[in-house]
Amino acid sequence: MLFTERDYYEDVVKMLKDRGVELPEIAELVVEGQKDHIPDLSMATAIDSVQHVLHKTEVQDAVMTGLALDDVAEAKQLPNPLQERISGDHGTYGIDEQLVMSILGVYGTISWTNFGYLDRLKPGIVGKLNDEQHNGGRVNTFIDDIVAAIAAAAEARIAHD
Repeated sequence: MLFTERDYYEDVVKMLKDRGVELPEIAELVVEGQKDHIPDLSMATAIDSVQHVLHKTEVQDAVMTGLALDDVAEAKQLPNPLQERISGDHGTYGIDEQLVMSILGVYGTISWTNFGYLDRLKPGIVGKLNDEQHNGGRVNTFIDDIVAAIAAAAEARIAHD
């Protein structure tokens, strides 16, 4: 019996969009992150790389899991103290970073370096998501790291080529 798993690409793109994240916003991070190495990197190439990353099963699972946890925390349906730690994006809560390691692992250690840069500086959509939560908006504990990891992996994919 041959087992063929369904591709959840369209699902994760919709889930990201429903949370206010468009693929071109992730691709902008890729272009910006690679400007010193590939100054003529096009948005089309960056978007293509983001799409390739999002077609990976490991990435799809991490996106679906992280966004579900953000949604459940936003609905205040987690037991405390977990509810408080996720909804407050507590500084010592690191499971959001652990979850995205499954995304980063697909493209090797260069993606970890890229992620660290994005996670620390929080440029573009990553900062917007982070600020939204810290200014009393939606729970974005996982999505900001997920978006940064997708961009970091897309950068690493380009670097490998």
